[in-house]
Amino acid sequence: MASPANILVALFLAFAIVIGSSSAQLSTNFYDSRCPGIFAAVRAQVKGAVAREPRMGASLLRLFFHDCFVNGCDGSILLDDTATFTGEKNAAPNRNSARGFEVIDAIKASVERICPGIVSCADVLAISARDSVVALGGPSWNVKVGRRDARTASQAAANTSIPAPTFDLNRLISSFQAQGLSVKDLVALSGAHTIGQARCTTFRARIYNETNIDGFFSRNRQARCPRISGSGDNNLAPLDIQTPTSFDNGYFKNLVSKRGLLHSDQQLFNGGSTDSLVRSYSQSSSTFNADFVAAMIRMGDIKPLTGNNGEIRKNCRRVN
Repeated sequence: MASPANILVALFLAFAIVIGSSSAQLSTNFYDSRCPGIFAAVRAQVKGAVAREPRMGASLLRLFFHDCFVNGCDGSILLDDTATFTGEKNAAPNRNSARGFEVIDAIKASVERICPGIVSCADVLAISARDSVVALGGPSWNVKVGRRDARTASQAAANTSIPAPTFDLNRLISSFQAQGLSVKDLVALSGAHTIGQARCTTFRARIYNETNIDGFFSRNRQARCPRISGSGDNNLAPLDIQTPTSFDNGYFKNLVSKRGLLHSDQQLFNGGSTDSLVRSYSQSSSTFNADFVAAMIRMGDIKPLTGNNGEIRKNCRRVN
Protein backbone atom coordinates (compact mmCIF):
# COMPACT_ATOMS: atom_id res chain seq x y z
CA MET A 1 0.00 0.00 0.00
CA ALA A 2 1.40 3.39 -1.00
CA SER A 3 2.37 5.75 1.80
CA PRO A 4 0.64 9.15 2.13
CA ALA A 5 3.93 10.80 1.12
CA ASN A 6 4.15 8.75 -2.09
CA ILE A 7 0.55 9.53 -2.91
CA LEU A 8 1.23 13.26 -2.47
CA VAL A 9 4.28 13.03 -4.74
CA ALA A 10 2.27 11.20 -7.40
CA LEU A 11 -0.52 13.76 -7.22
CA PHE A 12 1.97 16.61 -7.42
CA LEU A 13 3.64 15.10 -10.49
CA ALA A 14 0.29 14.51 -12.18
CA PHE A 15 -0.73 18.09 -11.43
CA ALA A 16 2.59 19.37 -12.78
CA ILE A 17 2.13 17.39 -15.99
CA VAL A 18 -1.37 18.83 -16.47
CA ILE A 19 -0.14 22.37 -15.81
CA GLY A 20 2.86 21.87 -18.09
CA SER A 21 0.79 20.54 -20.95
CA SER A 22 -1.87 23.21 -20.61
CA SER A 23 0.75 25.98 -20.57
CA ALA A 24 2.13 24.62 -23.83
CA GLN A 25 -1.15 25.17 -25.66
CA LEU A 26 -2.12 28.18 -27.71
CA SER A 27 -5.28 30.01 -26.75
CA THR A 28 -7.33 32.96 -27.94
CA ASN A 29 -7.12 34.67 -24.54
CA PHE A 30 -3.37 34.31 -23.93
CA TYR A 31 -2.83 38.09 -23.89
CA ASP A 32 -6.04 39.09 -22.10
CA SER A 33 -4.15 40.10 -18.95
CA ARG A 34 -0.62 40.29 -20.38
CA CYS A 35 -1.33 42.70 -23.25
CA PRO A 36 -5.03 43.50 -23.72
CA GLY A 37 -4.32 46.08 -26.43
CA ILE A 38 -2.46 43.72 -28.76
CA PHE A 39 -5.25 42.98 -31.24
CA ALA A 40 -6.29 46.62 -31.66
CA ALA A 41 -2.67 47.68 -32.16
CA VAL A 42 -2.03 45.09 -34.87
CA ARG A 43 -5.34 45.75 -36.58
CA ALA A 44 -4.66 49.49 -36.85
CA GLN A 45 -1.23 48.95 -38.41
CA VAL A 46 -2.44 46.32 -40.88
CA LYS A 47 -5.46 48.39 -41.88
CA GLY A 48 -3.20 51.36 -42.60
CA ALA A 49 -0.67 49.29 -44.56
CA VAL A 50 -3.35 47.65 -46.72
CA ALA A 51 -5.04 51.02 -47.33
CA ARG A 52 -1.74 52.37 -48.63
CA GLU A 53 -1.08 49.31 -50.78
CA PRO A 54 -3.82 46.67 -51.14
CA ARG A 55 -1.27 44.08 -52.32
CA MET A 56 0.28 44.18 -48.84
CA GLY A 57 -2.61 42.14 -47.46
CA ALA A 58 -1.64 39.20 -49.65
CA SER A 59 2.03 39.69 -48.81
CA LEU A 60 1.45 39.48 -45.05
CA LEU A 61 -0.79 36.43 -45.44
CA ARG A 62 1.89 34.76 -47.56
CA LEU A 63 4.57 35.49 -44.94
CA PHE A 64 2.55 33.59 -42.35
CA PHE A 65 2.07 30.65 -44.72
CA HIS A 66 5.78 30.49 -45.59
CA ASP A 67 6.69 30.77 -41.91
CA CYS A 68 4.42 27.95 -40.75
CA PHE A 69 5.58 25.51 -43.45
CA VAL A 70 9.20 25.72 -42.25
CA ASN A 71 9.59 24.09 -38.84
CA GLY A 72 6.30 25.51 -37.60
CA CYS A 73 4.83 28.97 -36.97
CA ASP A 74 7.83 30.41 -35.12
CA GLY A 75 8.68 33.69 -36.85
CA SER A 76 11.83 32.22 -38.42
CA ILE A 77 11.07 33.75 -41.82
CA LEU A 78 11.53 37.22 -40.31
CA LEU A 79 15.19 36.72 -39.38
CA ASP A 80 17.77 38.56 -41.50
CA ASP A 81 20.93 36.93 -42.80
CA THR A 82 24.13 38.01 -41.07
CA ALA A 83 27.80 37.18 -41.48
CA THR A 84 27.31 34.22 -39.14
CA PHE A 85 23.65 33.35 -39.68
CA THR A 86 21.70 32.15 -42.72
CA GLY A 87 17.97 32.80 -42.57
CA GLU A 88 15.10 31.86 -44.88
CA LYS A 89 14.64 35.12 -46.79
CA ASN A 90 16.96 34.03 -49.60
CA ALA A 91 15.51 30.54 -50.00
CA ALA A 92 14.12 29.99 -53.49
CA PRO A 93 10.42 30.40 -52.52
CA ASN A 94 11.16 33.71 -50.75
CA ARG A 95 13.94 35.40 -52.71
CA ASN A 96 12.72 38.50 -54.56
CA SER A 97 9.11 37.66 -53.64
CA ALA A 98 8.58 37.52 -49.86
CA ARG A 99 7.74 41.04 -48.76
CA GLY A 100 6.05 43.04 -46.01
CA PHE A 101 8.90 42.75 -43.51
CA GLU A 102 8.93 46.49 -42.90
CA VAL A 103 5.21 46.36 -42.05
CA ILE A 104 5.86 43.62 -39.49
CA ASP A 105 8.66 45.81 -38.07
CA ALA A 106 6.21 48.70 -37.68
CA ILE A 107 3.59 46.46 -36.06
CA LYS A 108 6.14 45.01 -33.64
CA ALA A 109 7.36 48.51 -32.71
CA SER A 110 3.77 49.58 -32.03
CA VAL A 111 3.16 46.53 -29.86
CA GLU A 112 6.44 47.01 -27.98
CA ARG A 113 5.38 50.53 -27.04
CA ILE A 114 2.31 49.25 -25.20
CA CYS A 115 3.58 45.82 -24.02
CA PRO A 116 7.39 45.64 -24.07
CA GLY A 117 8.84 42.14 -24.17
CA ILE A 118 5.47 40.37 -24.08
CA VAL A 119 4.27 39.62 -27.62
CA SER A 120 6.22 37.36 -29.98
CA CYS A 121 6.93 38.13 -33.61
CA ALA A 122 5.34 34.78 -34.46
CA ASP A 123 2.07 35.94 -32.91
CA VAL A 124 2.33 39.33 -34.61
CA LEU A 125 2.58 37.47 -37.92
CA ALA A 126 -0.41 35.23 -37.12
CA ILE A 127 -2.63 38.16 -36.12
CA SER A 128 -1.48 40.21 -39.12
CA ALA A 129 -2.49 37.41 -41.48
CA ARG A 130 -6.03 37.39 -40.08
CA ASP A 131 -6.30 41.17 -40.16
CA SER A 132 -5.05 41.26 -43.75
CA VAL A 133 -7.84 38.92 -44.84
CA VAL A 134 -10.41 41.04 -43.01
CA ALA A 135 -9.02 44.30 -44.46
CA LEU A 136 -9.63 42.92 -47.97
CA GLY A 137 -13.21 41.88 -47.25
CA GLY A 138 -12.64 38.31 -46.08
CA PRO A 139 -13.82 36.42 -42.99
CA SER A 140 -12.55 36.96 -39.47
CA TRP A 141 -11.70 34.43 -36.77
CA ASN A 142 -10.31 34.28 -33.26
CA VAL A 143 -6.54 33.87 -33.58
CA LYS A 144 -4.93 31.47 -31.14
CA VAL A 145 -1.81 33.02 -29.63
CA GLY A 146 0.96 32.22 -27.16
CA ARG A 147 3.71 31.34 -29.64
CA ARG A 148 7.32 32.16 -28.95
CA ASP A 149 10.02 33.02 -31.47
CA ALA A 150 12.65 30.73 -32.93
CA ARG A 151 16.32 31.45 -32.41
CA THR A 152 17.15 29.54 -35.57
CA ALA A 153 16.02 29.33 -39.19
CA SER A 154 16.48 26.84 -42.01
CA GLN A 155 17.05 27.90 -45.59
CA ALA A 156 17.28 24.23 -46.57
CA ALA A 157 13.86 23.46 -45.07
CA ALA A 158 12.37 26.52 -46.76
CA ASN A 159 13.66 25.24 -50.10
CA THR A 160 12.03 21.84 -49.63
CA SER A 161 8.95 22.37 -47.43
CA ILE A 162 7.17 25.27 -49.14
CA PRO A 163 5.13 24.00 -52.11
CA ALA A 164 6.29 25.35 -55.46
CA PRO A 165 4.15 26.79 -58.28
CA THR A 166 5.38 23.93 -60.48
CA PHE A 167 3.94 21.19 -58.22
CA ASP A 168 1.36 18.75 -59.54
CA LEU A 169 -1.62 17.70 -57.42
CA ASN A 170 0.08 14.70 -55.81
CA ARG A 171 3.05 16.78 -54.70
CA LEU A 172 0.77 19.50 -53.36
CA ILE A 173 -1.19 16.94 -51.34
CA SER A 174 2.02 15.39 -49.99
CA SER A 175 3.43 18.80 -49.08
CA PHE A 176 0.36 19.69 -47.05
CA GLN A 177 0.06 16.27 -45.47
CA ALA A 178 3.66 16.58 -44.28
CA GLN A 179 2.44 19.53 -42.20
CA GLY A 180 -0.55 17.62 -40.85
CA LEU A 181 -2.97 19.38 -43.20
CA SER A 182 -5.70 17.67 -45.19
CA VAL A 183 -6.67 17.82 -48.85
CA LYS A 184 -9.56 20.12 -47.87
CA ASP A 185 -7.04 22.37 -46.09
CA LEU A 186 -4.91 22.42 -49.24
CA VAL A 187 -7.77 23.58 -51.44
CA ALA A 188 -9.16 26.06 -48.92
CA LEU A 189 -5.78 27.63 -48.17
CA SER A 190 -5.00 27.85 -51.89
CA GLY A 191 -7.99 30.18 -52.02
CA ALA A 192 -5.67 32.80 -50.55
CA HIS A 193 -4.63 33.26 -54.19
CA THR A 194 -7.83 35.22 -54.62
CA ILE A 195 -5.59 38.15 -53.64
CA GLY A 196 -2.05 39.09 -54.54
CA GLN A 197 0.20 38.93 -57.56
CA ALA A 198 2.80 36.60 -59.06
CA ARG A 199 5.95 37.22 -61.06
CA CYS A 200 6.20 36.29 -64.73
CA THR A 201 8.95 33.80 -63.99
CA THR A 202 6.52 31.71 -61.90
CA PHE A 203 3.82 31.39 -64.59
CA ARG A 204 5.66 31.73 -67.93
CA ALA A 205 5.72 27.98 -68.61
CA ARG A 206 1.98 27.70 -67.95
CA ILE A 207 0.82 30.49 -70.26
CA TYR A 208 3.01 29.35 -73.17
CA ASN A 209 3.16 25.57 -72.85
CA GLU A 210 0.02 24.25 -71.15
CA THR A 211 -3.23 23.29 -72.84
CA ASN A 212 -5.64 23.31 -69.88
CA ILE A 213 -5.81 27.11 -70.03
CA ASP A 214 -8.34 29.55 -71.47
CA GLY A 215 -6.98 31.02 -74.72
CA PHE A 216 -8.01 34.61 -74.07
CA PHE A 217 -6.55 34.42 -70.58
CA SER A 218 -3.18 33.05 -71.74
CA ARG A 219 -2.85 35.68 -74.49
CA ASN A 220 -3.72 38.41 -72.01
CA ARG A 221 -0.99 37.22 -69.62
CA GLN A 222 1.56 36.82 -72.43
CA ALA A 223 1.34 40.56 -73.15
CA ARG A 224 3.21 41.26 -69.91
CA CYS A 225 5.29 38.09 -69.71
CA PRO A 226 7.58 37.51 -72.74
CA ARG A 227 8.36 33.95 -73.73
CA ILE A 228 12.12 34.46 -73.47
CA SER A 229 13.49 33.69 -70.00
CA GLY A 230 15.20 36.68 -68.44
CA SER A 231 12.92 39.16 -70.15
CA GLY A 232 10.29 40.63 -67.87
CA ASP A 233 10.85 37.97 -65.22
CA ASN A 234 9.67 40.28 -62.43
CA ASN A 235 6.63 41.66 -64.25
CA LEU A 236 3.58 41.08 -62.08
CA ALA A 237 0.15 39.67 -62.83
CA PRO A 238 -2.82 39.27 -60.46
CA LEU A 239 -3.49 35.74 -59.24
CA ASP A 240 -7.22 36.50 -59.56
CA ILE A 241 -7.79 38.43 -62.76
CA GLN A 242 -11.29 39.57 -61.73
CA THR A 243 -11.00 40.88 -58.16
CA PRO A 244 -7.28 40.85 -57.22
CA THR A 245 -7.68 42.99 -54.09
CA SER A 246 -10.91 41.47 -52.75
CA PHE A 247 -10.91 38.34 -50.63
CA ASP A 248 -13.69 36.33 -52.24
CA ASN A 249 -14.25 33.02 -54.04
CA GLY A 250 -13.24 34.42 -57.44
CA TYR A 251 -10.09 32.28 -57.47
CA PHE A 252 -12.18 29.11 -57.64
CA LYS A 253 -14.41 30.52 -60.37
CA ASN A 254 -11.23 31.19 -62.34
CA LEU A 255 -10.06 27.60 -61.91
CA VAL A 256 -13.37 26.25 -63.22
CA SER A 257 -12.89 28.53 -66.26
CA LYS A 258 -9.28 27.32 -66.72
CA ARG A 259 -7.94 30.70 -65.68
CA GLY A 260 -5.63 29.62 -62.89
CA LEU A 261 -2.42 31.65 -63.23
CA LEU A 262 0.02 29.16 -61.71
CA HIS A 263 0.44 25.54 -62.76
CA SER A 264 -0.14 24.52 -59.13
CA ASP A 265 -3.39 26.53 -59.07
CA GLN A 266 -4.95 24.81 -62.08
CA GLN A 267 -3.88 21.41 -60.76
CA LEU A 268 -6.66 21.76 -58.19
CA PHE A 269 -9.22 21.65 -61.02
CA ASN A 270 -7.84 19.38 -63.69
CA GLY A 271 -9.86 16.17 -63.60
CA GLY A 272 -8.50 15.08 -60.23
CA SER A 273 -9.69 14.38 -56.70
CA THR A 274 -10.02 18.05 -55.72
CA ASP A 275 -12.34 19.10 -58.56
CA SER A 276 -15.48 18.73 -56.46
CA LEU A 277 -14.12 20.95 -53.68
CA VAL A 278 -13.11 23.65 -56.15
CA ARG A 279 -16.55 23.56 -57.74
CA SER A 280 -18.20 23.74 -54.32
CA TYR A 281 -16.15 26.79 -53.31
CA SER A 282 -16.80 28.44 -56.68
CA GLN A 283 -20.52 28.16 -56.02
CA SER A 284 -20.58 29.12 -52.34
CA SER A 285 -18.43 31.85 -50.81
CA SER A 286 -19.78 30.98 -47.34
CA THR A 287 -18.56 27.38 -47.66
CA PHE A 288 -15.15 28.59 -48.80
CA ASN A 289 -14.91 31.16 -46.00
CA ALA A 290 -15.80 28.61 -43.32
CA ASP A 291 -13.27 26.05 -44.58
CA PHE A 292 -10.59 28.70 -45.07
CA VAL A 293 -10.97 29.87 -41.47
CA ALA A 294 -10.76 26.31 -40.14
CA ALA A 295 -7.67 25.63 -42.27
CA MET A 296 -5.95 28.84 -41.15
CA ILE A 297 -6.49 27.88 -37.52
CA ARG A 298 -5.07 24.41 -38.17
CA MET A 299 -2.08 25.85 -40.00
CA GLY A 300 -1.44 28.20 -37.09
CA ASP A 301 -1.19 25.15 -34.82
CA ILE A 302 1.82 23.71 -36.68
CA LYS A 303 4.61 23.08 -34.16
CA PRO A 304 4.46 26.35 -32.20
CA LEU A 305 7.17 27.13 -29.66
CA THR A 306 5.55 27.62 -26.26
CA GLY A 307 6.42 27.58 -22.57
CA ASN A 308 10.15 28.11 -22.14
CA ASN A 309 11.05 27.24 -25.72
CA GLY A 310 12.38 29.96 -27.98
CA GLU A 311 12.23 33.59 -26.92
CA ILE A 312 10.28 36.82 -27.31
CA ARG A 313 12.35 38.78 -29.80
CA LYS A 314 12.72 42.51 -29.26
CA ASN A 315 13.44 42.94 -32.98
CA CYS A 316 11.82 40.50 -35.37
CA ARG A 317 14.84 40.58 -37.69
CA ARG A 318 17.34 39.21 -35.18
CA VAL A 319 17.57 37.02 -32.10
CA ASN A 320 17.99 38.75 -28.75
